[in-house]
Amino acid sequence: MSEKYVQRDHLEYPDLTMFQMIEKIAQKWPDEPAIEFYKKHISYKKFVERIERCARAFRAIGIEAGDRVTLCMPNIPQCLESFYALNRIGAVANMVHPMSAQTEITFYLNISKSKAIVTVDMFYKTVKAAIEEADHPVTAIVTRMQDELPPHLAMLFTLKAGRRFLKYPDGKDSMLYTAFLKKGGNLTLPEITFEKYRTAVILYSGGTSGTPKGICLTDLNFNALALQAVEAIGVPLTTGYRMLSCMPMFHGFGLGINIHTVLIHGACCMLLPTFNGKSYAQALIKKRPNFIAGVPTIFEALLHLKQLDGQDLSFLCGMFCGGDSLSVELKKSIDKFLLEHGASIQVREGYGLTECVTASCLTPRDDYRENSIGIPFPDTVYQIVTPGTDDVLLPGKEGEIILRGPTVMTGYLDNPEETANTLRKLSDGNVWLYTGDLGSMDADGYVYFKQRIKRMIITNGYNVYPGQIENVIDGMEEVAYSCVIGVKDPRRMQRVRAYVVLMDGYEGNDELKAKIRAELKKHIAAYALPREIIFRKELPKTLVGKVAYRLLEEEANAEEENKE
Repeated sequence: MSEKYVQRDHLEYPDLTMFQMIEKIAQKWPDEPAIEFYKKHISYKKFVERIERCARAFRAIGIEAGDRVTLCMPNIPQCLESFYALNRIGAVANMVHPMSAQTEITFYLNISKSKAIVTVDMFYKTVKAAIEEADHPVTAIVTRMQDELPPHLAMLFTLKAGRRFLKYPDGKDSMLYTAFLKKGGNLTLPEITFEKYRTAVILYSGGTSGTPKGICLTDLNFNALALQAVEAIGVPLTTGYRMLSCMPMFHGFGLGINIHTVLIHGACCMLLPTFNGKSYAQALIKKRPNFIAGVPTIFEALLHLKQLDGQDLSFLCGMFCGGDSLSVELKKSIDKFLLEHGASIQVREGYGLTECVTASCLTPRDDYRENSIGIPFPDTVYQIVTPGTDDVLLPGKEGEIILRGPTVMTGYLDNPEETANTLRKLSDGNVWLYTGDLGSMDADGYVYFKQRIKRMIITNGYNVYPGQIENVIDGMEEVAYSCVIGVKDPRRMQRVRAYVVLMDGYEGNDELKAKIRAELKKHIAAYALPREIIFRKELPKTLVGKVAYRLLEEEANAEEENKE
């Protein structure tokens, strides 16, 4: 590396929508690839044409500026074009995990007041059930994966998996995506207007209380993030460069970094609908992406993929890790792996939360400090305060991380009380985001993350809220009370474990475990389900009578360490 890279403190942010940012790139590099999906390439010019066709279709079914539409899909071209089409007409994209449970999808539809939902045929059955329980009419638009695959792959996919879902959609208020697109015809699209504080996207996270809430994010939030991220990366991300976009679009990291940051700089998104070790390794070997970004579990999995033995990874220009803490040990293992495979880079850790889209801090390109999550992005200011106050602490002192900058949300959807708890205007006249995380800063401005104040489990990079799971378990007639914790796991970083205390007269056995799991599946996404259910006569309590979940965490993690 020649000279030390120093990022700028301030950037300029254009008054443009997300769609307009991509439209500018399409005008500059029309024939460059924007998307690659299983050997199928979509140029920037074609991508914008597809976005506008989809936008006309949304208008044709009655979607206006300000209306909400839920997108419940993996990373497929239809998801990207739907997302930017909604942005094109001033509507709001409500982003939902496609593997959410039926009651969760109903909740997301109701809280967002979505007029329509776009999903994939394999998830339609759950979505249909969710719509039937919604408190207002919702139109379902059903896509098929094979519609975007090259002919030979489309045929194979249909024969192996897709044929099971050819009967969908089967409801009177549902339609195939291909039929939906034809509805727009030559309809004229409205003029584009940029509104600084208009909600463009709703993502979901826990807030300070641990209950999922809709996070209202703007065009400026996403555009600022994309410009800041490239400045912090400090290496080119432009036409000719490619990002392996595996992180999902319902996740701030996936949507903000893997997709939008790539597209507004003219690079190519190489879409992977799901993470699978074999397909990920094949993509690395055959497609040779320049950038990869993911959660620790993805990079930990790379260390064990036999397909990568002896492979040359010198084409990598950047590897970025977020979504959960990257341990010093895992970072050393990944860096060693990269060196042994010819890459001249190291994995760089970022920190952020969905309330500011995703990352707002990144370890510098050439100045790593052990246990540090790096320095703030341009125009982003961090402080460490005594938790819950605005008393700024001296360097090295541990307290709550707060931050401000152009990527901070406008608030929680229809939740002014929680918004006021999280976004606070302090005596300096600025609005600060209280993260609910403990950490410190050194005298040079490097940030160090310690732990979360709020209860939350992160497994495979996804947020899991123990209270949701406990509410379902506690609602069963056999259960007195329960406690859900995260246990350290070498692959997932944390796995979900439920401790259950039964009512008198009930016996904890495999049959009851199966019944609890069956009930949870109705309400909780598959990735959040407990991998272990342990029956106890009683659980430790705090002085005020609450279950001492931190003691259970310490006990469980000590057991795991003794196994190693």
